Amino acid sequence: MDVVEMHQRAGAEFVRQVGAVGAEQWGAPTPCSEWDVRALVNHVVGEERWAVPLLAGRSIADVGDTLDGDLLGEDPAAAAAEAASAAVGATADAVPVVQLSYGEEDTGEYLRQLSADLLVHGWDLAVAIGATPRMDPEVVSEVAGWFEQREAAYRDGGAIAERVPSGPDPVARLLGAFGRDATWTAKNAQPS
Repeated sequence: MDVVEMHQRAGAEFVRQVGAVGAEQWGAPTPCSEWDVRALVNHVVGEERWAVPLLAGRSIADVGDTLDGDLLGEDPAAAAAEAASAAVGATADAVPVVQLSYGEEDTGEYLRQLSADLLVHGWDLAVAIGATPRMDPEVVSEVAGWFEQREAAYRDGGAIAERVPSGPDPVARLLGAFGRDATWTAKNAQPS
């Protein structure tokens, strides 16, 4: 699958899930114990908003703190849709190498990172609001194949939790690799 299409498909599903968040659910817990629903969505919207200047060749220093804080405003669903659309649009004229916090990275690799973030956090959001996660099987397969070679580095860098044992289901295996328990529900979440 083309990496731009993978990013677009993962982003579209995340946006769909944001649109399903009820007014009373923004403070609900998520599988990311340090984030409630609003903080999780704000994180992902921030990642998509960062993509625009990075794909245009700007550095983190160039962007500075302009994308810090609340990026959702009064209409989180619109903010998520706008961020996703802008990020996908930015891929059309993307530079071949982006400047990330750890140095230069191939743009295709960066888009795979974004796709994985969108996919896994889309699942986080769906289960946090009690919705049925809809994870595109092709995107799951692509992300799983890509992540297999990177899991140890992500874990060693503290970006993901310890692997959670899972069964043969591809979604559960991918979630387990990212430190997620595929049986997590908001009802079973530990209070912070």
